[in-house]
Amino acid sequence: MKLFSYFRSSAAYRVRIALNLKGIAYETAPVHLVKDGGHNKRPEFRAINPQMRVPVLVTSAGDILIQSLAIIEYLDETRPSPALLPKDPIARAKVRALAELIACDIHPLNNTSPLRYLKNEMSQEQAAIDTWYHHWVLAGFEALEALLKPSPYACGSQVTLADVCLVPQVYNARRLKVPLEKFPKIVGVDSACLALPAFAQARPENQPDAE
Repeated sequence: MKLFSYFRSSAAYRVRIALNLKGIAYETAPVHLVKDGGHNKRPEFRAINPQMRVPVLVTSAGDILIQSLAIIEYLDETRPSPALLPKDPIARAKVRALAELIACDIHPLNNTSPLRYLKNEMSQEQAAIDTWYHHWVLAGFEALEALLKPSPYACGSQVTLADVCLVPQVYNARRLKVPLEKFPKIVGVDSACLALPAFAQARPENQPDAE
C-alpha cells in the first residue's frame, strides 16, 4: 500500500496509527502542504485526489481511497484484527461519536485551508487566528473531557477509533500551545496511547518527511 501523507497532517496521522495497529506495511509518499504554496495543489496530485488533501491511500489493488475515517473503516473491515470499532451497536455508536466530535467538529475548523483563508482572504492577524484555533479546540475538548471514561483508553481497555482520532488532535493542540490543564482525562488517554509502539511510530517527528 502507498500512503500520501504530510508529517503534520492530523488526518494522515490517524491513518498512520491505524496502519500500524493493523500491522500493515506501507510506503509513504510525502505531500508537503506548505512549501511552494502547497504541493497538494500540483496537477499530478490533484489527478489523484481532486479535493487536494491528504491522506490518500492506494491499496495493493490500485484503488484510491480518500478521507481518513473512510480509509480507517476500510482497514477495519478488511483487516478485522485488532478491531477499532466494537461489535455492539451502542458501543460502536459511542466510539464513532467521539471520533466524529474530533474529526468533524474540531479539526475542520482548524485545518490548513480555513486558517489560510482567515489570513489571506480575511486579512486576520496571526494573534486573531491563534485565538480562533484555541477557541474551537477548547470548546471541543470540554465536551470530549466530559464524555471520556478512560480505562486507560478513550472507551475502555481496548484501543478504538476514538483514540486514533484523539492523539493527533492533542498533538496539534500542544504544538499550537493550547492549554490542557483542564483536561486530565484527555491527557491521560493520550499518554496511554503513546506508550504503544503503533502510536509512537506514527508521530510526526518519526516520519520520513519530518522537518
